[in-house]
Amino acid sequence: MQKTHENTSDTSSGKKPARANQTLAKRVREALLSLGGEAHRAMVIESVARNLGHDVRQIPEDLEVAVILSFEQNWRDERRRAAYGFHLPFGEGSHRWGVLREPAYLH
Repeated sequence: MQKTHENTSDTSSGKKPARANQTLAKRVREALLSLGGEAHRAMVIESVARNLGHDVRQIPEDLEVAVILSFEQNWRDERRRAAYGFHLPFGEGSHRWGVLREPAYLH
C-alpha cells in the first residue's frame, strides 16, 4: 500500500489550507467512530496513520501534530465543532477525544 500524507505544510504556525484541514478532520471523525465514538488521542492518531498507509510504530511527527491541530482547531470553533461533532468527554486539557454520532453536517 502506498503511503499517503495529508498536506501538513506550515503546521508549526497553525496555518493549513482549509481543504486539507477538513479532510483530516473527516479522517479523525471516521477514526473516532470506528473506535466506538471515544478514544485516547494516541489511538486516533494511530488509526488515521494506519488508514493513510503508515507503519503505526513509526508515525511521522508532522502527521501527529497535524491530527492534533485538526481536532483542536475544529473543537475550538463552535460552528465546526457542531459540524464534526467533536467533544472532549473529560473537559479541556484531556487527551480523550469524542465524537457525537449525528453532527449537523450529515443532514
